[in-house]
Amino acid sequence: MEFSSYLKGPSLLRLAAAILFCEIAGSLGSVVTTPAPGSWYSSLIKPFFAPPAWVFGPVWVTLFLLMGIALFLVWELGIEKPEVRFAVGIFMVQFFLNVIWSFLFFGLRSPLLGLIDIIILWWLILATIVVFYRVRKSAAYFLIPYIAWVSIATVLNASIYLMNP
Repeated sequence: MEFSSYLKGPSLLRLAAAILFCEIAGSLGSVVTTPAPGSWYSSLIKPFFAPPAWVFGPVWVTLFLLMGIALFLVWELGIEKPEVRFAVGIFMVQFFLNVIWSFLFFGLRSPLLGLIDIIILWWLILATIVVFYRVRKSAAYFLIPYIAWVSIATVLNASIYLMNP
C-alpha cells in the first residue's frame, strides 16, 4: 500500500492518533526530567560521551514520532487479528517501561532503578521489533533508531550508576 493512501479518512485519523499517543504519553516523563544547571542530574559525574542536555528533547520527539508511525503501521492491519493485538500489546508494555524510566531515574533519583528498567526496556524493544517484523516489516524498521538510542542510554545510565556510588 502506498503511503499516500494513508493520508485519507480513517487511516489518517489512526496515524494521527498513534503519533499523538506516543508524543503525549512519552512526554509524561519530562515532568520529572530536569537536566538544567543546579539540578540533581547536573551534579552527577557523567562519562565523556554523555550528550549535552539540549539533545534529549529533539531526539525523543523524533523517536516518539517514529514509534507512532510504527504503531500505526501495525494497528492499520486490524486490531481484531491476534498477531496484531499481540504486537500492539508488546509495544504498550515496552512503552510503559520507557515512560516510567524518567520517574525512576530522575523522580526517585535512582540510577540503579533506572538501569534495571532500561535493561528490561531494551529487551522489550528488541521483542517489539521482532514481533513487528513478523507482522509488518516496515513497522520494525521505524524502531531501529529507537533501540540504537536506548542502547546508548543504557550505557550512559550504567556509567552514571557506576561513577556515582
